[in-house]
Amino acid sequence: MTGQTVNPPLKSRDLDSLKSPNTPSVKGLGPCQPMIWNWRGYDIRYTVEGDGVPLVLIHGFGASIGHWRKNIPVLAAAGYQVYALDLLGFGGSEKPALDYSLDLWEVLLRDFWQHHIGVPAVFVGNSIGGLLVLMTLANSPDMAQGGVLLNCAGSLNHRPEDLPRPLSVVMGVFSKVVSNSVMGPLIFEQVRQKFRIRSALKQVYGNRDAITPELVEILYRPSCDLGAQKVFASILTAPPGPRPSELLPQIQHPLLVLWGETDPWTPIQGATLYQEMADDPGKIVAFQSIPDTGHCPHDERPELVNGLILDWLKSHNL
Repeated sequence: MTGQTVNPPLKSRDLDSLKSPNTPSVKGLGPCQPMIWNWRGYDIRYTVEGDGVPLVLIHGFGASIGHWRKNIPVLAAAGYQVYALDLLGFGGSEKPALDYSLDLWEVLLRDFWQHHIGVPAVFVGNSIGGLLVLMTLANSPDMAQGGVLLNCAGSLNHRPEDLPRPLSVVMGVFSKVVSNSVMGPLIFEQVRQKFRIRSALKQVYGNRDAITPELVEILYRPSCDLGAQKVFASILTAPPGPRPSELLPQIQHPLLVLWGETDPWTPIQGATLYQEMADDPGKIVAFQSIPDTGHCPHDERPELVNGLILDWLKSHNL
């Protein structure tokens, strides 16, 4: 299949033009009922809603199923079977003391697909969830029909060689501190405070109206679980994983890339690779930037993102 560019980058005044007239409003929609699946001895929380082509939603760092609360009901109502799961170490899933990595979560996703789905699905991911989508499409093409990336991360952690020398040294010291048995818990206790979560959201959300007490609670609640601090430390010191530039040449399925333009964590400049691929009519990538939007377009502008995803799925007969 060949791809297409959904639309050129838009200005703020054009936000309304992104909305699909057939996409219902998300106002008042809540999360669906979660379930528990035991994966290799660990409890994994997941949910499924609707019937049709399966969509698998993969959250980013520190998030969970609840981060998709504005998307799951709409996508399911449009005729898709929507799955979402909390990756091991996050949300309502178990938080064992392990060496966490993208490779670990990739195996989890593969086993989840084999156990619950078993037919090619469309994988949708935000941040590190987007990187997991790329890994899945590149390494397990039989599992997929396509993928959607929302401000895809370039790595699980910054590579030292990708940072200026002074910042690389600082990050190296910080990684040792968060792993320290005394300092690590003290740092985590400060980081997980609700006012600090809200402050972090104000840095990365372009749409401040989306920063609600409900969202803060969704991010805060799992930090109170047994083992959460050790998960935090393990992930911050984990290997960065593969680069998107290494994975993209292996992908043969259609790919929709959506990018919030004001994201300071994965700046729009990092989307150049995807934009170049979308500009090539022989490629399978479609790209759309979203103005006044930060790191989490699906939560900041759900009606826009839901419409763009549904229109793209329809364009590929999915």
